[in-house]
Amino acid sequence: MFAVPSFFWATGHTFGAQSTVSPSLVKLARDGVPWFLTVLVVTGFLKLFGALVGIGLTRPRGSRISRLMVFCGGGAAILLTWHGGLFVVHGVLVEAGAISVEPDLAALTGWYLYLWGPWFIIGGLAFAGATALYVRQRDDRRKLRLYGAVGALGALVLSVASTATGIG
Repeated sequence: MFAVPSFFWATGHTFGAQSTVSPSLVKLARDGVPWFLTVLVVTGFLKLFGALVGIGLTRPRGSRISRLMVFCGGGAAILLTWHGGLFVVHGVLVEAGAISVEPDLAALTGWYLYLWGPWFIIGGLAFAGATALYVRQRDDRRKLRLYGAVGALGALVLSVASTATGIG
């Protein structure tokens, strides 16, 4: 279900986005900017892939698939928690008056602080819990922990780099 808005917005429709997403992003979708529509479609597929990883973490697999599940589960846990944490911290700073935002973005602060941020954090914690439980049920725990740590570290580096460059 989480992927549906990405695919829907990639068609140029912006229902549900006007009041919950940055106006500049809504404009890119409405105007049908090709690179942004591609980003929306890729995001939708990544969300579907995340669902498959989440489901995969509920069932024992062979060693190669297990390593992939733990690598992706660790990465998803960090990506989602970091992303949601940024939303919450930014929202708290805006609400406290420590930083200011443009007037057209001020109305969105509550959505990011009270809905999107916590939603991403809960998803990240769910992936962390599912990954830890999956590893705990395996005989090759030590090796799987390494894959989970590499996935988490890679996701953190990617997230920090995208945030620092203004991409994410």
